[in-house]
Amino acid sequence: MRRIWLTMVTGMILALPVPALAVLGGDAASVEADQVHMQGTLEVKGAQTFTVHEIQAPSGTVVREYVSPAGKVFAVAWQGPWLPDLRQILGPYFEPYERAAAQNRRERHGPLLIEEPGLVVQLSGHMRAFVGRAYVPQMMPEGVHAEAIR
Repeated sequence: MRRIWLTMVTGMILALPVPALAVLGGDAASVEADQVHMQGTLEVKGAQTFTVHEIQAPSGTVVREYVSPAGKVFAVAWQGPWLPDLRQILGPYFEPYERAAAQNRRERHGPLLIEEPGLVVQLSGHMRAFVGRAYVPQMMPEGVHAEAIR
């Protein structure tokens, strides 16, 4: 009987909605969920055509989420001793990234550059020194160039 009860409770917990995270293409309102997930500190910096939400994790990894005036995350960038949870920060763009990365890795070693029509990802580094960025070109605010994402 106890096993049945435990199975039912576990099933109910798994059925609960999970809060949305600020992911590439998502809303800015959920950036705080990323901060909690990373157990980091959040600093918001304003720029002329976008806002940068910078999360510093205790591990030393920094993730910057670039938010358009429309409130959408159009780019993310990271640097630090550890890769961030790419599945979390890329959100729905993780699957296309994963497919393109697998194909690209078979062709060569070194930095990873993915340039798909709806996604650009640049990733390089080695253990304890990673850097990268990802953005959706169509979502970038007018006048913002890829060089601004770092």
